[in-house]
Amino acid sequence: MLNIVLFGPPGAGKGTQSEKLIAEYHLVHLSTGDIFRANIKGETELGKLAKSYMDKGELVPDQVTIQMLELEVVKHSGPKGFIFDGFPRTTAQAQALDAFLASRNTGISCMLALEVDEEELKKRLLLRGKDSGRADDQNPEIIANRIAVYQRDTAPLKSYYEQQGKYRGVQGVGSIDEIFASLCNQINSL
Repeated sequence: MLNIVLFGPPGAGKGTQSEKLIAEYHLVHLSTGDIFRANIKGETELGKLAKSYMDKGELVPDQVTIQMLELEVVKHSGPKGFIFDGFPRTTAQAQALDAFLASRNTGISCMLALEVDEEELKKRLLLRGKDSGRADDQNPEIIANRIAVYQRDTAPLKSYYEQQGKYRGVQGVGSIDEIFASLCNQINSL
């Protein structure tokens, strides 16, 4: 089973690239952002709790995120693999994901990291906010906080996967197809 963690700061292109990877490798896409939005829209208890954190640009607590993700994984029978988009975001989440996947007799194949500088991220997020209407992408202060939270809490995950020999960094600036080709090269070299 091919299980990929697609990693990078907000605005790095994870959503765009995950769509292409899903089509190429027939993976099930698990985007914590999509899962959160579905739970928020459905007004589930987990969704209401997640929204209270997201509205402030903060990370949703691990236990809430993990519960939502586990519920999504078990919905699929016999997948070729999963692409985890936006999860894990902390070492504790990575450890919980490893334990959960091990209980299902599988594990993470690699972490693909889209590397993009901060100024480019800010430009992309503001543009996305105009196009999508997402409130969290329209406020420069919330964007700056999201990037700072990523640097503080999520970027350290790189070393977690490096220690396991699973980290693969990919330049996240260039054409969509160039970035996709780089991601595929990393997957095909596993």
